[in-house]
Amino acid sequence: MNRVPGTIFGRKPMNKLFMAAGLTMLMGTSAMAQQIGVSVARFDDNGLTVMRNGMTAHEEMLDGVSLQIEDATDDVAKQLDQINNFIASGVDAIIVNAVDTNATEAMSNAAAAAGIPLVYVNRQPVNMDTLPEGQAFVASNEIESGTLAAFQMCRQLRAEGKSGGATAYMLMGQLSNQAAVQRSKDFHDVIGMDMCNFITLIDEQTANWSRDEANDLMTNWISSGEPFDAVFGNNDEMALGAIQAMKAAGISMDDVVVGGVDATSDALLSMQAGEMDVTVFQDLAGQGAGSIDTAIALINGDDVDQTVFIPFKLVTPDNIGDFLQ
Repeated sequence: MNRVPGTIFGRKPMNKLFMAAGLTMLMGTSAMAQQIGVSVARFDDNGLTVMRNGMTAHEEMLDGVSLQIEDATDDVAKQLDQINNFIASGVDAIIVNAVDTNATEAMSNAAAAAGIPLVYVNRQPVNMDTLPEGQAFVASNEIESGTLAAFQMCRQLRAEGKSGGATAYMLMGQLSNQAAVQRSKDFHDVIGMDMCNFITLIDEQTANWSRDEANDLMTNWISSGEPFDAVFGNNDEMALGAIQAMKAAGISMDDVVVGGVDATSDALLSMQAGEMDVTVFQDLAGQGAGSIDTAIALINGDDVDQTVFIPFKLVTPDNIGDFLQ
């Protein structure tokens, strides 16, 4: 998978973070290993698996860094317990991929009280504007993700001669998750534009990022008999579930524009097969590696921006070759 260069909106350029990691590599053999506790929302999520693999691959490149990665199994209380256990064990830093982005304030407070640096990765904490010193957020700007996908879907529908009127369904992620809320808003914002207001949203419901739940929900929508022209999934897993349901119902994928977000390997295979039309590459492996570099910089007392954004990139059949391994 291609790595996408990072950008930061803040005081310092992002390369300072990776310079800090480089220094760690040079000094690691003579210094004590830096222990970093990592709590991931769930291991059984394809996108988060890519992020987690990016972390472990980056760990192998760094001398003197040891990760302890725990599965929060989508349980808010369990994740908070993991944070408290990391603190009790005396880790040098903590990385959190939040189960519920509305529940991050307690985690921030616990880490701050213990004087342990904390980095949120991939999912934006609700207390982003009030993060304590020594805490940061590494992800991609979700305003870009849904906007890129929705606008490309709009362009494709127009190109197919449907600018006189088109209908769509939207599959939303977990509503406790900032990314799901923002990506859904992005879609609404795009179809509210003059260029795209020919699209009418028939219904929008959560399928909790799940392929199976999206399959079931899409099957129910299809059974209503309402004709539709497009399906937007807040992530690729849900878009793929919708595709499974449409294929099972005998709907030609040439007749429906399907979009998602993440550019997972399964989504790229689906696009190659002529099923998925649009996705957006989120450098999840880069986010994982970037969270480690940011944690190391915070451990070392470096001046680190509180927000590190790694850009999204639109993926269509025209440029899919740039994203295939």
